[in-house]
Amino acid sequence: MLSAASSPSDTPAELDETVSVARDLIRIDTTNYGEGRSNGETAAAEYVAAYLRELGLEPELFDSEPGRTSVVARVAGRDSARGALVVHGHLDVVPADPANWSVDPFAGEIKEGMLWGRGAVDMKNMDAMILTAVAELLRAGERPARDLILAFFADEENGGVFGSHYLVDTRPELFAGATEAISEVGGYSISIDGKRAYLVQTGEKTLLWVKLIARGPAAHGSRVVPENAITRLAEAVAAVGRQDWPIRLTATTTALLGEVARILGVEPQALGPDELALATGTASGFIQASLRTTTNPTVLTAGYKHNVVPDTAEALVDIRTLPGEEDAVLAAVQELVGPDIEIEVMHRDVGLENEFSGPLIDAIRETLAAHDPGAEVLPYLLPAGTDNKALSKLGITGYGFAPLRLPEGLDFPAMFHGVDERVPLDALVFGRRVLTDLLRSY
Repeated sequence: MLSAASSPSDTPAELDETVSVARDLIRIDTTNYGEGRSNGETAAAEYVAAYLRELGLEPELFDSEPGRTSVVARVAGRDSARGALVVHGHLDVVPADPANWSVDPFAGEIKEGMLWGRGAVDMKNMDAMILTAVAELLRAGERPARDLILAFFADEENGGVFGSHYLVDTRPELFAGATEAISEVGGYSISIDGKRAYLVQTGEKTLLWVKLIARGPAAHGSRVVPENAITRLAEAVAAVGRQDWPIRLTATTTALLGEVARILGVEPQALGPDELALATGTASGFIQASLRTTTNPTVLTAGYKHNVVPDTAEALVDIRTLPGEEDAVLAAVQELVGPDIEIEVMHRDVGLENEFSGPLIDAIRETLAAHDPGAEVLPYLLPAGTDNKALSKLGITGYGFAPLRLPEGLDFPAMFHGVDERVPLDALVFGRRVLTDLLRSY
């Protein structure tokens, strides 16, 4: 399928359809700047809807605000008595500054055996895998084992306010009969002591986006101003950003570290949590953050002229706590910054932790074993969040499973929101094949 950004001359016949669709989606700039500012997802949603219509499906498009479009479609399964499975992705991406990239982040360039561009891993790759996996089944005259609810949400990078949360709150009937969901940031391969393993995301940390506000007198820049708002804010930001939060293991992280220790042939207590996390190689970028609360300052706003001391200074802080620790962490942050700093909660969402067992997990294990015999399958707690948070309000149990077999040494976690985001072409093909078989059998 070709978008307005594609032409037959730049889509060679030998290019796998999953790669082609992912490239088309990357070329549609759906940058989400947060707090309601966005280039919008409508063009990408229309592309997805057109693709689904060609498969004989009847997708519905929903606008929470002008330009903020999500797509939902149902696929009838062989056994509709089973609980439906939500297979979902998001269409928005975080900003990318072309000056920092070695390629145009929205050109969908293919080089060195990889697809480059904003969204290549977060998460237009999975969007393409979903579309082409369903296409492979339907074009062959097959049906998935159970009903599927395909959802492509707007606004995930802003916490789903204009996407998943909007639909769950206003159109819950779209997800009627669904019991489980699969989406992003899980199912990718890592290497532990030379052995390949796949991390299946069975939980995610709580999301707390807060604003720190410092106030003081406005004044001429030449004066002595002990209560300078920027100085106060800077001290608060440094305190929060440098805080060394203690390790606390959950059921998921305990299980993961135990499995890592088993593969290494050591006792878990012999190395300790951080050392075991580091043994996962590049995956430690995610795993270390799953062992503790993190508080990262991300945006500073203050002042309007060089010689004017402003009366207000603000900072945004991205806080991710372990499930159930939100209130305690907020109280600790207030103590860190002191009573003169206001804390405004901009967005708050739940943490999730599911069992690494049951029919879906069994099906994931069996499918991966068929495509990569001998590889391990391990649970992990995502330090970030997904649209599974919104679906959990409807009692839907969500997992991260966007299967990718990656070359050893590729720093996959660094690709999320990073510079020169890219994904191997053969990993996309592998992922589509695994996902097709999972939907065929589960």
